[in-house]
Amino acid sequence: MEELITIKDLNKIYSTGSVQVHALKNVNLEIKRGEFIAIMGQSGSGKSTLMNILGCLDRPSSGRYVLDSLEIDKQNADELSLIRNKKIGFVFQAFNLIPRTSVLRNVELPMIYARVKSSVRRDRALELLEKVNLKDRINHMPNELSGGQKQRAAIARALANNPPIILADEPTGNLDTQSSEEIIEIFEELNREGCTVILVTHEPDIALHAERVILFKDGQIVSDTRKEGEHSVV
Repeated sequence: MEELITIKDLNKIYSTGSVQVHALKNVNLEIKRGEFIAIMGQSGSGKSTLMNILGCLDRPSSGRYVLDSLEIDKQNADELSLIRNKKIGFVFQAFNLIPRTSVLRNVELPMIYARVKSSVRRDRALELLEKVNLKDRINHMPNELSGGQKQRAAIARALANNPPIILADEPTGNLDTQSSEEIIEIFEELNREGCTVILVTHEPDIALHAERVILFKDGQIVSDTRKEGEHSVV
């Protein structure tokens, strides 16, 4: 598999007054196209900071980040916005659906920003909602959905522009066991179809579904384990 993400000597330092927090410390990481990765670690370990940088929502203090052959640190704000819209689908713990907007419209939104024609947008949104078993809820508002249904709608929205990468930050954190299993099954199916899935989770049973588990502690990768048995400690 070809490399999709390369991170070299990545650091992220937050300054609060005179206090500096070293959230990431010399992180090195390679992710190949089509991998299914779980990132784990306690609160404050750096895993969410890494996800924000991977998703081009934040910039590192130093180091190099290459995404699909693009030098991310050399992109301006408009270019980063375009990269996020085209290459990355985001799934959040809190769903982040727009409250007074129908499920169908929520899924269409990334395509509106990408200037996709309205007829194409609707067909694509309907196709994705059918894929996540929500076609009977297209005219419902988010507050009329269960937690699992909201997350399925969020996944459909994340897939709107057919991104090669799905970044999911605690996607099952607000869900019951059955809904969590349904969401993970969707991620597994997307991965089988060729999508690169990277999820942050604190739940070991969720991480077990990934092919590779990366553990963070104090801003550093302390282990990188593949399901087939290959193991390396960084």
